[in-house]
Amino acid sequence: MDRTSSRTKNRKLIIISILGAITAALGFTPLGFIPLGILNATTLHIPVIIGAIIEGPFVGAIVGLIFGLSSIMRSIMNASPLTPFIMNPLVSVLPRILIGLFAGYAYIWVKKLDEKLLKKLSYVAWTICSGFLGYVLYSNITSSGSTMTIVLSTIFLGLSLFMLYYTNKKMNSDFAVVASAFIGSMTNTIFFLGMMYILYAEQYMIAVGQPVELARQVIFGIAITSGIPEAILSVIVTTAVVKGVLLSSKR
Repeated sequence: MDRTSSRTKNRKLIIISILGAITAALGFTPLGFIPLGILNATTLHIPVIIGAIIEGPFVGAIVGLIFGLSSIMRSIMNASPLTPFIMNPLVSVLPRILIGLFAGYAYIWVKKLDEKLLKKLSYVAWTICSGFLGYVLYSNITSSGSTMTIVLSTIFLGLSLFMLYYTNKKMNSDFAVVASAFIGSMTNTIFFLGMMYILYAEQYMIAVGQPVELARQVIFGIAITSGIPEAILSVIVTTAVVKGVLLSSKR
């Protein structure tokens, strides 16, 4: 029993170290942002969600803590008008810890639902993802987007269509992963922007050059236009990685 417990702890520490390092690396390199033409989607929170799914909420929260601390370091090294706000842990650290907790417990709860219901929900989710990415690809082509954005849009659309096909052919559902990834991503968006609004609404609007009285509309608009697309991207990447990890662990 002690040996099993020790192995489990060691595995969790290894996962935390690897995902924490990946999170920090994404934050300090262009890999943390994927250009899709009409938006630049962040991938920084995805390792947090992956850790929460494969090893539980506690591991996800620790990786989220690393994410938050690295964002403070990045803000210090690359100062911007938002740096004073990001230096506050309530803005930069707490929301990232909550990503791991919300994503981890969402995965545990959704896994308990009926398998047939999960498959139907998964099918709907991947249909929506495919439709959105099809629109992104169409927009990039018709607006003469760069080759990079068109290629990336095509790749993610292909992955989404594959998951739609896979869900239709296989009885086992991945909706628990889908829901966890979506909830985790939106947790990051809602709590980060929410804390920014609660604590620094006036200063934030001045920093971004917008009228102070429009704070609610501007922040809510960012949550919709950036948060939902990032959540969809998070669903695709997280599902692909988690499925790969789970399949390799069964061998």
